[in-house]
Amino acid sequence: SIVVASAQAQTSPPATPEAKPAEPAAPAPPPPIFSIWGFDLTGHVDVGYSYLSGSGKFVSGANDRVFDYKHDSVYFHALDLTFTNTPDNGWGGLVDVTIGKDADAIAAYGTISKSKGPANGANHYVDPTQFYVYYGAAPFSIIAGKYVTNAGAEVIKSDGDTNYSRSILFGYAIPFTHTGVRATYKVNDALTVLGGVNEGWDAFESPSHNATVELGGTFTPTKTVSIVASYYGGKELVTNYPKSAAKGTRNLFDIVGTFNATDQLTFILNYDYGDQEQAAANGGKAKWQGIAGYANYQINDQWRLSLRGEYFDDKDGYRTGVVQKWKEATLTLAYLPAKEWEIRAEVRVDRSDQSAFLKSDSVTPQSNQHSAGVEVLYKF
Repeated sequence: SIVVASAQAQTSPPATPEAKPAEPAAPAPPPPIFSIWGFDLTGHVDVGYSYLSGSGKFVSGANDRVFDYKHDSVYFHALDLTFTNTPDNGWGGLVDVTIGKDADAIAAYGTISKSKGPANGANHYVDPTQFYVYYGAAPFSIIAGKYVTNAGAEVIKSDGDTNYSRSILFGYAIPFTHTGVRATYKVNDALTVLGGVNEGWDAFESPSHNATVELGGTFTPTKTVSIVASYYGGKELVTNYPKSAAKGTRNLFDIVGTFNATDQLTFILNYDYGDQEQAAANGGKAKWQGIAGYANYQINDQWRLSLRGEYFDDKDGYRTGVVQKWKEATLTLAYLPAKEWEIRAEVRVDRSDQSAFLKSDSVTPQSNQHSAGVEVLYKF
């Protein structure tokens, strides 16, 4: 039998290198709506509609999308509220709360029902996505608490992405959050490194009672090129929902490269490789890997195009419940009538080399799924 891992991956804390690379120029975000004791309140409201030709499920029963996983539905994705103060020198912190349907998908172990798990009936609509204490002594900084992963080209907060639907790699290759300690050191203008220890993947409390090590770095040799590399390694349970008796070392290698070809055109490439001991059907090591490419074009101050293509090899079926090679292509047109508003329209095609998707009748398997969606963001 195949073990299915939860599909779980985030605006990087201000104190750390951004997991999300730079994009074409766009209107500056609005100023904070409220400030007190050096802490600024910012956030956004995210609502959307998506239509999937299938049921939004794999034949394994796992969701085949991260947030928009229903056949035909309107979503109140999130009201995001972030209080932050991360000075170059001195004490500060961050509190980031997600209110809405997205909270159910990103919930960490120890914050929701341990029998149901995220996006699986827990109906968890408020998530403490990040909360940490910060201390800065430039060029050094440290955070302790709960924070988003450094891996990946895409992030939890929709206003940090350029597409409506999230990528395969975001949902199935990497984690969302960690709870622990992370230290960051800016070596020079071109290089920043980080290291830390945490409770593991998407865990407020470690289900395996083991620590995970985090290493990473951001290298920016020129104004047009940026490379972010991350490694996570530690013992994890094979499944958290329900808790499995089997556990073993889980490794993740993630790299994101960005090339700003012009002021308007940006290319991004993201590669992930992961493995988990004792998770393959034969009791051996399960492996997965994938690559995602992006082309983002800022037509003018109000219009943007974003094209994404991906390939994901779930060699042992650990991440999706199906041994498959999964591809997708997404085209998103964004309209920004003002700095506070963004409207996105998207079309997407997913294909597998197996009959991995369920049709809208939730019974018949098929090898592809088509979708369309509209998203409205209000930023404050």
